[in-house]
Amino acid sequence: MPRPMTMTEQIFARHSGRSEVSPGDNVWVDVDVLMTHDVCGPGTIGIFKKEFGADAKVWDPTRIPIIPDHYIFTADGKCHRNVQILRDFVKEQGLPYYYDPDFLDTDEGSGFPNPYRDPTRTSYKGVCHKALPEEGHCRPGEILLGTDSHTCTAGAFGQFASGVGNTDAAFVMGTGKTWLKTPPTMKFTFHGEIPPYLTAKDLILAVIGQIGVAGATYRAMYFAGEGIGSLTLEDRMTLTNMAIEAGGKNGICDVDQKTLDYVRARSNRPEWEVVVEDEGAEYIYEHAWDLGLMEPMIAKPHSPDNKDLARNLSDVKLDRAYIGSCTGGKITDMVMAANILDGEEVAIPTYVVPGSTEVHQNMLTLGLDGEPCRHDDRTPIAGRESVKTVYEALEGAGCNMGAASCAACLGGPVDTFGRLNEPMNCISTTNRNFPGRMGHKDAGVYLASPLTAAASALRGVITDPRGCVTTPILTGSAGVI
Repeated sequence: MPRPMTMTEQIFARHSGRSEVSPGDNVWVDVDVLMTHDVCGPGTIGIFKKEFGADAKVWDPTRIPIIPDHYIFTADGKCHRNVQILRDFVKEQGLPYYYDPDFLDTDEGSGFPNPYRDPTRTSYKGVCHKALPEEGHCRPGEILLGTDSHTCTAGAFGQFASGVGNTDAAFVMGTGKTWLKTPPTMKFTFHGEIPPYLTAKDLILAVIGQIGVAGATYRAMYFAGEGIGSLTLEDRMTLTNMAIEAGGKNGICDVDQKTLDYVRARSNRPEWEVVVEDEGAEYIYEHAWDLGLMEPMIAKPHSPDNKDLARNLSDVKLDRAYIGSCTGGKITDMVMAANILDGEEVAIPTYVVPGSTEVHQNMLTLGLDGEPCRHDDRTPIAGRESVKTVYEALEGAGCNMGAASCAACLGGPVDTFGRLNEPMNCISTTNRNFPGRMGHKDAGVYLASPLTAAASALRGVITDPRGCVTTPILTGSAGVI
């Protein structure tokens, strides 16, 4: 009889044709999906052509989504060149899942692109980690690899998802297989119901602060307990997204009805199989939290494990707030921030960047309760004419509103929206705060939840959001289907 296995071990066993695997086992696995983007795609393509031949074909065109997202809104010619390399490869290979920034002219000297006018009328999708589930590429029980360290985001859907380098990606691109070592699993259990003043960002900052940025190196991070079940599916994506900030090989959550409803509505493949943690599965580390005892968290410069409580940092003066990224640019993040900022005025420059064009459209059509108040063409829904949209609340508070992209999360060229081009303190919903991560090497980035970032934007100092949130913020159908 096979040994009791964790979710990650079960996925490895099924994808390697084995009845069981144990931590440390090296196995050949069949990969379900390989993703790449404009930063690493050209390098991966170059290695693929070098090793498999100039005329080689990818192993399965339907399993290779290519999602430009990082350096889109810039006049930088090298960034434009990267997008053109993707366009040429997609045409050559006949790849059906390419999400082109069709507004971008890649001719030399073409300058800064005019962004899409309507988020529903472009093939461009925005941040790859948000677009992957939206476009149906994430399914329970599968293996998804990507040339981006935050590919682990997709583990929220009960699958093994991890970032790989260009060379490994090129091999997968040609064969559909790769060689992986089975990671041991760490179990993080959260008891209780998520309080209205906390989000998953507070939870993952607590985890990383507990074990350190190397504490989960080449380990699976399993997030469990009724507290995880109380999170929205999008908030679970925040947990798994930042597994890599602790060195994790992957993050993973149980599959429940929220997961199944989302995937069934969007998956571009009808067949997939849910895995469930076996009773008696072994863990290399376990820790539990009571959500009722947790407080809003901050990661101070210059490391995601440099944790502190928001209430301890009320004397930290801020120069900027940033709400966006694959970690904090989902529609539920925007709903939370908008509820804090509605009817108020920000005290510091505050930049808002949707994680995807779908999020952007949702911001234009959903009210502060997460339910539709505008039709897709943005005309009012009968009976909801006076309801303010998420976008209107944020813009009305004085936020600088950007187009969907990674924007300043990875710094980027100096003309990147929201980039920290000078030494300054910024509170941000992004995932990393290393020196230079968002631009200037001397800038100080304080990682926080969208609630804490929004509350802090109102006062210009780090602010515990409990003074702004006393009842649960409803997210309704936002981020559901």
